[in-house]
Amino acid sequence: MKTPFVTKDQIVSIAEKYPTPFHIYDEKGIRENARKMQAAFAWNPGFKEYFAVKATPNPTILRILHEEGCGTDCSSLAELMMSEKCGIVGKEIMFSSNDTPPEEFAYAAKLGATINLDDITHIPMLEEVCGIPERISCRFNPGGFFEISNAIMDNPGDAKYGMTRDQLLEAYSYLAAHGAKEFGMHAFLASNTVTNDYYPTLAGILFSLAVEIKEKTGVALSFINLSGGIGIPYKPDQVGNDITAIGEGVRKVYEEILVPAGMGNVSIYTESGRFMMAPYGHLVTKAIHEKHIYKEYIGVDACAANLMRPAMYGAYHHITVLGKEDAPCDHTYDVTGSLCENNDKFAIDRQLPKIDMGDYLVIHDTGAHGFAMGYNYNGRLHSAELLLREDGSVVEIRRPETVEDYFATLNGFWDVDL
Repeated sequence: MKTPFVTKDQIVSIAEKYPTPFHIYDEKGIRENARKMQAAFAWNPGFKEYFAVKATPNPTILRILHEEGCGTDCSSLAELMMSEKCGIVGKEIMFSSNDTPPEEFAYAAKLGATINLDDITHIPMLEEVCGIPERISCRFNPGGFFEISNAIMDNPGDAKYGMTRDQLLEAYSYLAAHGAKEFGMHAFLASNTVTNDYYPTLAGILFSLAVEIKEKTGVALSFINLSGGIGIPYKPDQVGNDITAIGEGVRKVYEEILVPAGMGNVSIYTESGRFMMAPYGHLVTKAIHEKHIYKEYIGVDACAANLMRPAMYGAYHHITVLGKEDAPCDHTYDVTGSLCENNDKFAIDRQLPKIDMGDYLVIHDTGAHGFAMGYNYNGRLHSAELLLREDGSVVEIRRPETVEDYFATLNGFWDVDL
């Protein structure tokens, strides 16, 4: 079973000041997990975790992770600006975007961020808007299917990201001839993997390619970015990743491939979002309706606008009914929101304890790609974000959206007599 990091008594008290629905994050868990990540790769002196801002774009979260040694992985102007406001600049930013507008390249260069080029055709634009920086990275896409132990993990050949091997070699040669002096490589080949073999397998591919790049172009990479892809066990019967074992697996491959090639000074980077944050966030919502037709439905005050993953991917998120953790799960419910879409369901045919109106439900593992993927369909508003501090206090780190916010971009709206 999954255990919430908040109790019913805590939520009852919190909801008196901050009405549901809201996302709440666990500072203690976030910090402890960040330290485990750092320890797992401490064997590599240049190791850096660049937290994927897109997963949880909140300055308070970025500052907490920065205090624990993390930089940021940005993919848009807004994410660059948020990092800058948090005092995260220069080499502590990895700018990995695609189909990138020129002004975003320019802003990343102004901040001194490491620009990670998604495509070889981006090089002329980069030259035009800010010149070739001395430190630069390129993204690799090997094509085909990515397999671990004969099991297909994902399909890079169908992804829009990255360069082919030949393009990569051409890009490094060109960049080296036009002013670049420090080089990196980046790849993301599978999402939400729950296996300790993903990073070591990916590392083996990239480390071997790094040796080939050096032999064919003379470019010696100074860092290799394994990106994200380490997942979490969303279902309670899944076994989670062991980050210590993952770090050790990467170390072995490093010593087998890079060290003999005279490349034992290459820094390892990661760009985790889900692994760093997902388990340390809950969406807290209240049961406000029940419906008895062909199925049993529980309507809550949150909806897919607050957590899109179940509607978009059919993703599983565990649900705890606070105060009923030890009650038998002898009722079958669809747990739904209020959107005019039939996929607005947090759970389908889920075995849960009997739910009464006013019960608080914790939807687990929403700390990454939860609030961040919210939207305003049906005029539903973004919720508040709260932080459970290490001392047990709670602070609002983003206020809930208001109808005034929602209407603010409509020119002349408030001039109309309603």
